[in-house]
Amino acid sequence: MKVKNYRDVKAEPIAGETGVAFRWLFEELEEIADCGLCLFEIEPGASTMPHARYQEQQIFVLAGAGTVSGEGSESPLGVGDVVCVSPTEQYRFVNRGQEMLRLLVVIQMPRITTLAGTV
Repeated sequence: MKVKNYRDVKAEPIAGETGVAFRWLFEELEEIADCGLCLFEIEPGASTMPHARYQEQQIFVLAGAGTVSGEGSESPLGVGDVVCVSPTEQYRFVNRGQEMLRLLVVIQMPRITTLAGTV
């Protein structure tokens, strides 16, 4: 078992996305083989760039207000909302509120098969 406080994990800015940072709370290198847990922090007025992943993601809104858009639709987001993004679906988040938009993201990590086995 591992326990940590998110404030003890350094917030890393995302290149090319002013006002957006993330904290890897747990990742595949830390005894959790199947998923990563990440906290995204988006400042008021900032947004992520449209992007897609090869794995499904689940997102929980911890704080703030904003929108998520993708594939021709846009939905408002607030505290307690959840989002599930399908593999290869393009999406982006925008902070439309007055406080930090905090998103808790569960990311499935890809398995890598080598001659020694699956890692």
